[in-house]
Formats: sequence, structure tokens, C-alpha cells
Amino acid sequence: MRIISGKYRGRQIVAPAGLPARPTTDFAKTGLFNILNNRVDFENITVLDLFSGTGNITYEFISRGCTRITAVDADKNCIRFIENTGMKLNAAGLRVIKSDAFHFLADTFLTFGVIFADPPFDMPGAEKLHELIFRNNILDKNGLFVLEHPSGKNYSNLPNHFDTRKYGHVSFSFFKSEN
Repeated sequence: MRIISGKYRGRQIVAPAGLPARPTTDFAKTGLFNILNNRVDFENITVLDLFSGTGNITYEFISRGCTRITAVDADKNCIRFIENTGMKLNAAGLRVIKSDAFHFLADTFLTFGVIFADPPFDMPGAEKLHELIFRNNILDKNGLFVLEHPSGKNYSNLPNHFDTRKYGHVSFSFFKSEN
């Protein structure tokens, strides 16, 4: 995996074998961040990366100047890897939390400008993430929730949906807050 843009552009990050993660491809990640570049001030937002896995998306935000990012994953080895990589990237504003994403969303009092979620593709109930985020007002005013999912799934019927972009077998559904 490599960081595609920003301060650490081109930097290779090698995750240890056996992490239970499926990193977002460079093709899909490039498309996602091209969209976000036109909508987000990276240096002034707070980001939540759910199901962080290898931290692939977290590192892209760090590389673009995001200084307030929370990465959440339930696997202790993923958490350890993200913490170690964050230290190598001097990411002082990175907060790494070992938690089930659903429990985190149900319990947090924090809000975020961007929430990115990449749940396992075979996990049932991904729409529950949407429900928790919007019911608990976890998105800042004008915030974005981005859900990565298999291209065969359709989330356009959920409230606050405004776009879906397909990159091969991966799609991103975009939702915005209306507070």
C-alpha cells in the first residue's frame, strides 16, 4: 500500500501479514480523494475512520494535513500497526481506539466533519452505521459520511444520500448532514 498524495506522497507502507483487512485500492482511493479535495479543507476538519484496518485511509488524511483524526478498529493488531505507523508519520493529532465501530458510534459524544467507514464487505447491517451516525448527530454541520461498499449494493435509498461513485468492484456512497 502507498500514500497517493500530500506530504508523504509515494511512501510505501507495508502491513504485517495476517491483518484482517482489505485495504482500499489505489484506484478507488484516488477517486475518493479527488472528490474530497473539492469538498473538504483537510487542515481544518475532524475525521473519523471506522473499520480502519491497515490505516490506509487514515494515512491519506494525515498526508494531506489533517491533524485531528480518530481511527477505530476492533482488532488489536490493526490498532498496534496504526499507532506505530502514526508515530513514524509524526501524526500528533491521531487518536487510535480499539472498539467495535457500532459500539463507538452508540457511545461517542464527539462529532466529525468527515466520517469514513469501510466495513467488511460480507458484514450484514452496514446501513446501521448510517442510522447511528445520523440519529446520534455525529456529523458536524455540512459534514460528510462516506461508506465504502461492494458495487453490487445500493444505499441510495437511505436519507441524506447525495452521490455514489463506482471504482471497479468498489463503490463509495456519500451522505451529508442537514443540521
